[in-house]
Amino acid sequence: MANVLVRNLPDEVHRALRVRAAHHGRSTEAEIREILETTVRPPERVKLGAMLASIAREAGGLTDDEAERINQIRDKTPAEPMSVE
Repeated sequence: MANVLVRNLPDEVHRALRVRAAHHGRSTEAEIREILETTVRPPERVKLGAMLASIAREAGGLTDDEAERINQIRDKTPAEPMSVE
């Protein structure tokens, strides 16, 4: 797991994080992880494969069985982030 250090966090922001964490029954660190997770990976994000399958179904070019077969054989390995070095 990676670690992140946030420097120069204003006292008001830290205080608000502590209050928010207490309200949710979590530690400040757990609250920050939750905020980051839901921000960068929101549950309502569009998944390209599901969207394309839906478009194909609506167009009548792909049955549910065909879509399920594609879903079974597709590569579900998470993409590696691009290196900028």
